Amino acid sequence: MRSRMWHAHVMTSVVGCTALVLTATGTVAHAQGRDLGRETLAAGDGWGSEGAGTTGGSAADSSQVYTVTTWAEFKAALKAGGTAPKIIKVKGMIDAVSEGCEAFTTGGYDLQQYLKDYDPAVWGNDVVASGPQEDARVASAANQDSAIKAAIPSNTTIVGVGKKSGILGGSLQIKGVSNVILRNLTIEAPLDCFPKWDPTDDNKTGNWNSEYDAVVVFGTDHVWIDHNTFTDGRYPDSERPSYFGKVFQQHDGLTDIVRGANHVTVSWNRFQDHDKNMLIGNSDSTATTDAGKLKVTMHHNRFDGILQRSPRVRFGQVDVYNNHYVVGEEQKDDYYIFGVGISSQLYASDNAISLPAGAAVGKVLKKWNEAPLTAENNYVNGKRTDLIAVHNAEIPGETLQSGAGWKPTLRTKVDSPRAVPGIVNSRAGAGKVC
Repeated sequence: MRSRMWHAHVMTSVVGCTALVLTATGTVAHAQGRDLGRETLAAGDGWGSEGAGTTGGSAADSSQVYTVTTWAEFKAALKAGGTAPKIIKVKGMIDAVSEGCEAFTTGGYDLQQYLKDYDPAVWGNDVVASGPQEDARVASAANQDSAIKAAIPSNTTIVGVGKKSGILGGSLQIKGVSNVILRNLTIEAPLDCFPKWDPTDDNKTGNWNSEYDAVVVFGTDHVWIDHNTFTDGRYPDSERPSYFGKVFQQHDGLTDIVRGANHVTVSWNRFQDHDKNMLIGNSDSTATTDAGKLKVTMHHNRFDGILQRSPRVRFGQVDVYNNHYVVGEEQKDDYYIFGVGISSQLYASDNAISLPAGAAVGKVLKKWNEAPLTAENNYVNGKRTDLIAVHNAEIPGETLQSGAGWKPTLRTKVDSPRAVPGIVNSRAGAGKVC
């Protein structure tokens, strides 16, 4: 059941959050008495609140509430009870790859032999890799795929217990379902144990390609992703080796919303230390499934050390407000924040952007296709900045047009961009549900 009555409960929680800050007595009692699994998305809080809203597993009876401490328990809980409302409480950090990549290796796959076989000096760059080592890589990758992917059913809430709970190396597949909530989780991006070398990629200079997003929202409606921390964690890209002159890429996206997914709110999360962050729409050729959908709201998130795609948009009406973007020295020469793709209708306002000295402001926006956007009242390093005008002046070969053609109505309080860094930095991420 997805009753609107739950919205009143959440609004009470939000009001209570303000009271917690003002009165220390009652803060502890209220915080200890909360059950995050029973909370739902407030009315008017982004595209996820459209229609009947997003209630997840809040209506679960006691037999459908699970506390899990291992990956096996987590996957078993997901399967139990079908699509009846359920709440899964993740306690501690559970590891989907606890036995290491060696547990998936089969068919005689050996990275050193793979590198010898497909060295461009030997193999060239005209045809894709094939042969025994590529076959072994594919078989090993299939083992990892089946082990680390977890299918999330409809009417499910997954919530971390306390401040330090979440998932290491798993891929949450919210695919072809409806009404899902993810909250208060620390999620370390999956590490692809068996990246593929494609000699023909990147204008026949070759490239490493990896699989596995941390969270995939695929053909699913009504999702709320709130107060989570997404990171590369123990395996930052900066520590990945290079082979054949290309980084041995072992990460894909953090949160991708694709293939007709719709009515999603992404709020109060931290995305940090990662390359490819978020695709909203993953192909120019999917108009039949994506046109009129991919409606996503992103607000009060912190992006720190993200190189690109925050987000990159195709087709969708995407509302992005009150986020704080922090670009570091390592990203400043090759970064972008907002990607403007085919038929996108991006509305980006009231955001705060922090750039290091020497970073080009025009790179905040990146154009792939002719698609007007709205970008207003955004602040760069504390100064109100017309992002479109600066982009067009600095990168005249990629002129962008203003005017997304719609205006968001499903917004909670819009904070001043000047206040956003302080608000978001103190309250976004796992362990900081107010």
